[in-house]
Amino acid sequence: MKCRVTFSVAAGCMLAALIAAWPAVDALAQATADDAVVISAEERAALVSGIGTKLGTEYVDPVVAKKMADAIATRARRGEYADVASGQALADKLKADLREVSHDQHLWIGYHPEGARDEPIAPTTADLDPWRPHVARDNFAFDKVERLQGNVGYVAFRIFAYPYLAAETATAAMSFVAHTDALIIDLRNNAGGDPDMVAYLASYLFDERTHLNDILVRKGNQLQQYWTSPLVPGQIYGGSKPVFVLTSRATFSAAEDFSYALQHLKRATIVGEKTGGGAHPSREFRITDHFTAAIPYARSMSPITQANWEGTGVAPDIAAPADRALAVAYQAALKRIAETTPDPQRKVEMQRLLDAQTTAGP
Repeated sequence: MKCRVTFSVAAGCMLAALIAAWPAVDALAQATADDAVVISAEERAALVSGIGTKLGTEYVDPVVAKKMADAIATRARRGEYADVASGQALADKLKADLREVSHDQHLWIGYHPEGARDEPIAPTTADLDPWRPHVARDNFAFDKVERLQGNVGYVAFRIFAYPYLAAETATAAMSFVAHTDALIIDLRNNAGGDPDMVAYLASYLFDERTHLNDILVRKGNQLQQYWTSPLVPGQIYGGSKPVFVLTSRATFSAAEDFSYALQHLKRATIVGEKTGGGAHPSREFRITDHFTAAIPYARSMSPITQANWEGTGVAPDIAAPADRALAVAYQAALKRIAETTPDPQRKVEMQRLLDAQTTAGP
């Protein structure tokens, strides 16, 4: 799920999907999801045909788009969708059939009993303002900011939220850990979000303006570059102290963008599991009265590797089960501090903490 909060044409976003990542907001957004709507045979046929057409014009890979369109058209001719009981079940089956061909986890079908609509190319402030009270109650998905023993910083958050909503909270979190000697950023439960927030948070980890990632849009072959900013509010962590990023199989999309960029820029050590493998930004299109299709319309591309993590995930530098990643990264951080500090007493302190980790984690 990726979008530009600066509202450029070159990048769309999945506002509905990103908002739904907050449980409290999801309950509001899904309030009408159980409403009974009879899906007519005409709408079913229009849905299959419309998905195929929209894939053909928007999907990032035209060859795969045709294969997906052909696959669901064949299933429709066999009558596989005729007896699906509910709109949500129909959406789920179509999603599964499309992903069976593409293996693209950014692609999904939405069911909207209240009425479907196109997602805007990018959300305006007016689109985002109504959600602020709800996502603020969830602290904009920032769960923990902490200073561990040994002066190791720790930040955990679940979403790369729009800077328009969450910049102040992100700045507070990064300022809190600015003076730590090593930093652990926990993305094990982070499902993605906005690439502007990727750049915003990464800006606290570099001393100079740095090129992170590009997004190439299929239509018009448009290229959007993402760079860190040398000017961000609050205190910066800087570009020289060690950073460790925790990942799991649930780490996805913009969280992978952040991990991949920092890994290939040699700015962070990735600790944990290989990530989910979603590098195609998507946007939700209205297909029929009650259905939308979230279609990946662009691909991420590293300026360093000229590739991305689609289908492969980001491989960790230090492999560890997700539930052990924090302990492993904490030990690695203590070792790094011990190796680099010129203070003999500091070395002794780090060794004491490392010895304690043999029986207990942080």
